[in-house]
Amino acid sequence: MDRGTERADPPHGVAAAGRIPLAVVVVDREGLVSHWSRGARRLFGTAREEAVGRPVADLLPVSGALPEDDEAAPFGAYAAYDGLGPDLESSLDGRLFYPAAGRARLTAADSDRIDVLWWAYPLVGPGAERLLVLAADAGALRPEDADAAGAGAAVERIAPGFALHTDFPGAEDLARRLPEILPSMSVGESARIVSQVLELGYPVLEFSQNDRVPVTPDWGVPRRTERKERRQRAAAAALSGEPLPQDAEDEAEDLEFVAVRERLEFLNEVSGRIGTSLDLSRTIVEVSRAVVPRFTDVAGTYLREQVVAGEGFSDGVPDTTTMWHRVALEHTDEPGRWDDVVPVGEAMPFPAHTPFFQCMTTGEPVLVPRISEQMGHMIAAQFEKRDIRPLITGRSMLVVPLKARNVVLGFMILLRHPERVEFNDMDRVTGAELAARAGLVLDNARMYTYQESVAETLQDSMLPHIAPRMSGCDIATRYLPGTLLGRVGGDWFDSVKLPGSRTALVVGDVMGHGLNSAAMMGQLRTAVQTMAALDLPPAQLLRNLDDLAQRLGEHYLATCLYAIYDPIASELEIANAGHIPPVLVRAENGRSDLLELPTGAPIGVGGVPFESVRVRVAPGDRLVMCTDGLVEVRGEDIGVGLATLCESAAHPAASMDDACDTIIRALNTRGGRKDDVALLMARLNGIEPEDVAQWRIGHDPREAGRARAAVREQLHVWGLGSVADTAELLVSELVTNAVRHSHSRPIDLRLVRGETLLCEVDDDDHTLPTLLSAGRLDEFGRGMRVVSTLAREWGTSRTGSGKTVWFELTLPRR
Repeated sequence: MDRGTERADPPHGVAAAGRIPLAVVVVDREGLVSHWSRGARRLFGTAREEAVGRPVADLLPVSGALPEDDEAAPFGAYAAYDGLGPDLESSLDGRLFYPAAGRARLTAADSDRIDVLWWAYPLVGPGAERLLVLAADAGALRPEDADAAGAGAAVERIAPGFALHTDFPGAEDLARRLPEILPSMSVGESARIVSQVLELGYPVLEFSQNDRVPVTPDWGVPRRTERKERRQRAAAAALSGEPLPQDAEDEAEDLEFVAVRERLEFLNEVSGRIGTSLDLSRTIVEVSRAVVPRFTDVAGTYLREQVVAGEGFSDGVPDTTTMWHRVALEHTDEPGRWDDVVPVGEAMPFPAHTPFFQCMTTGEPVLVPRISEQMGHMIAAQFEKRDIRPLITGRSMLVVPLKARNVVLGFMILLRHPERVEFNDMDRVTGAELAARAGLVLDNARMYTYQESVAETLQDSMLPHIAPRMSGCDIATRYLPGTLLGRVGGDWFDSVKLPGSRTALVVGDVMGHGLNSAAMMGQLRTAVQTMAALDLPPAQLLRNLDDLAQRLGEHYLATCLYAIYDPIASELEIANAGHIPPVLVRAENGRSDLLELPTGAPIGVGGVPFESVRVRVAPGDRLVMCTDGLVEVRGEDIGVGLATLCESAAHPAASMDDACDTIIRALNTRGGRKDDVALLMARLNGIEPEDVAQWRIGHDPREAGRARAAVREQLHVWGLGSVADTAELLVSELVTNAVRHSHSRPIDLRLVRGETLLCEVDDDDHTLPTLLSAGRLDEFGRGMRVVSTLAREWGTSRTGSGKTVWFELTLPRR
């Protein structure tokens, strides 16, 4: 740390100063030095002005690592502890993506070689910095230069193997000066880091804008400088059969405690970073990123096909036919190296001889210390026309199952770089615990996704798929599920074809949310369709629906708006059962108004009369019907939402869909909406008088011939001579039946030209015709069979005075 007033260099060694000089070097992503501390100048003999901007490899040339058996080096054991880290050169060149430490000889200015202890920390963050290197003069700790106990105390105060030269003795001063290395760090953050260093006894670095990332060179960092001497005494005791020395037992227990504590901290940290939401995709990414680069260098996550699809599956053990989707891949290699060979989204089975199959069938982790050439070839055989061997051969691999409630949902493939320490048995235990926690989080997300899928399927099955065009009107709809209260609710819309080219338009809302409300909605919607087919007036239909709700015995209330549009008469007949009023947008002047209707009581109250209102409309007018979830926001007067609805409904739009989207954008962007929304918009196009032809027919059987002639003539006038023969035949059948079964009132015959050719025959007989199975010798029973065979669509309905029988024919394209 070189900020502040320059001071005279302290004498070499710790005897005079009581501290060990620490060199701090920061390397950018181009391999150039971006920070060179005063300690670095003292240790390596190069001024800051000369060092900044130069390649770090030129300033820190590595002459070779010290062997562990170098008795002159008290930290030789630390440098080679458990094979910890490769040489310093690999870190400087950017070939390592994880913290490392060791001991090396460096060639420095005005000096032959310097024996240093070093720690390298890769920096992950938004800045240009790539690597932080800390170095200390190992020679300063030699017993002949200073009292060994004093040096050990100085080292032990800060971290295993080094102490910070800060020109002040206390941890409080250390915390205040630590931000000089990382200017973005606050004094409060640095104080917390220093206290953690002093408590745990291993180096910790935090570099973050949003995430705290404590790192250590690797698991199991030794805490005392005399570890090598104790290990040697323990080895001698083992060879001679003597009991293990007490200090060696203490050291073993101490190291085990540190290793276990580190792993628990790592697992707790990972647990805090995963499961922040119930979104399956986000959870998958969180699980993968939680272990890279601290625990592993590559993490590939595979899940069962049914898990990805949000479907249920049996609890049986996976087999060789089970498909596994690669859902995430995190790594520290150069960008794009894995993308083409193992792309995310690929699905494949795994043969029984692979470690992946062993993991997913046993539910236990599989450890491969090093992937041999043979195993690499065996794994690569799964990837057709792609050679994966260069990516995996020589690496250490750990395969951990992702399971919950004894069901394997997937697995993770963890790989470490060949230069990094291999996975060991303790890593296997850590990986198993990590996978158990991750599996439970994934299973919660999976179950939530599955339930969402079921709810959406249920809701979709209950809502009708309305044709965009009905007789004389265009229709567009929108449904938005509640944002906080579940994916299903009681809101619905519908349209029903009625006799006389009329259309019933319905919007309703069962109060409440969830499956019970949705089930009640389904019953009411079915009842409305059935009663609409009886051609009941709106007020009578709501009266019958209210009676039905009482008989169902459910304690639910529902609001409903029911309208019948007659495109020939250019008229709407509407009744309201406690629903918010509809909006009518006039085509003539673009004005939009809420229709004044008798409010009525909600369905289910019982004993309340309903009234119908007739409204004259013109071609091009638009009717907007919605549920209160669109206009009602908690804490806001509903009048504000209704005014916004009127304003947005009047906005010009290129299409009906665009008009619906305009309304949704205007109203759904307001905060606080928790209810589901149903929206139905109908453009009332009307049917021109010249597209309608009608005749009144008497009860004489000869009237059937007159009807055929009139129909043929009218179709030729309309230019529809190509369908005249079929229409003439079907009209003859309907008129003949009407003449035979009607009583006193004249028969009405009507043709309507629209998207199809509609023919309707009205009489005063209430008996509906049905399809019969006529024998070869039967005189009657074939008429309706002919109509059913030749017509595009046909139907019957009762009216107040009798019945209507109708059919449609497809018109040729114009």
